[in-house]
Amino acid sequence: MTQARTDRRAHERGFTLIETIVALVLMGLLLSALASITAQWLPSWNRGLDRIQRSELIGIALERMGADLAAAEFVAPNRDTRRPLFDGSELSVTFVRTSVGPNAGPGLDVVRLGESRDRGEFVTVRTQTRFTPLADGLSLTEQVHLGSPVVLLRAPYRLSFAYAGPDRIWKGAWKGADKLPAMIRLTVRDAASQRVLSVSTIAPVHVQIPGDCTKPDGNCSDKRNSEGATDQGKT
Repeated sequence: MTQARTDRRAHERGFTLIETIVALVLMGLLLSALASITAQWLPSWNRGLDRIQRSELIGIALERMGADLAAAEFVAPNRDTRRPLFDGSELSVTFVRTSVGPNAGPGLDVVRLGESRDRGEFVTVRTQTRFTPLADGLSLTEQVHLGSPVVLLRAPYRLSFAYAGPDRIWKGAWKGADKLPAMIRLTVRDAASQRVLSVSTIAPVHVQIPGDCTKPDGNCSDKRNSEGATDQGKT
């Protein structure tokens, strides 16, 4: 038994030194090729993943801003004013909406969506404060002190607004009108290339006129509405 096992092992052959070296060289070439392919492919993968993540974050920010704008209320600054508290420009919009949040009680908030400076770069920020009647003769910025900033959009992206009434004619500003805009367009651009992103959207405003216009005795005439449209056209 021992002799047969010895004879069988004598006929078995292993790798020679040359075969081992050749195998190691081939393995090294294979690993080098895989590393080269990975080095070329991985940056493209990371860039694609980064674009997807940014698009998702921008989409979430636009969805939140769209919900805010859709909830804008027709609220006059005080009893002596019939026009709503709404100030819309190309880079910011200020409006009144129902208070929302985990710690918010019943009431109204003044909300501003617009650009601000953070560490030398432009960011889109949401700020708010509790609504209280405003005095005549003073500007909105003098009376409303906004706080609780929340950054919604960072560089290299910038956000701009446009406004349209029922006529669907877009304007770069909406100030001093008798009604709220029917739609607000949110356009996101790459600051470097000025390319408009496909995630840009339009937010419909659910309320454009005061609540008393729906009452039978409401003082809301076609003349006042047409005058508001005329004033808006001059803005």
